[in-house]
Amino acid sequence: MSAMKLKTKTLAAVTVCVAALALAACGNSPERRGLTGAGLGAGAGAAVGAATGGSVLGGALLGGVAGGATGALTDKDDIDIGD
Repeated sequence: MSAMKLKTKTLAAVTVCVAALALAACGNSPERRGLTGAGLGAGAGAAVGAATGGSVLGGALLGGVAGGATGALTDKDDIDIGD
């Protein structure tokens, strides 16, 4: 794999992860934030897995766990996009 292609894939993966973590706190309750974070994390993880040539299922699993934990452990006042 060329260095330029690897840089592009890495940048895309980092961008998806940052966006998923930023949106993981959306919701009014810890359960809702956890579900939202898990869904976004799973999607982001699958995208990163596909973009980097890794396991899509493994990426989705890791992303879902990380996003769900981040969403459930984030207080609604930490990131309040609606206000």
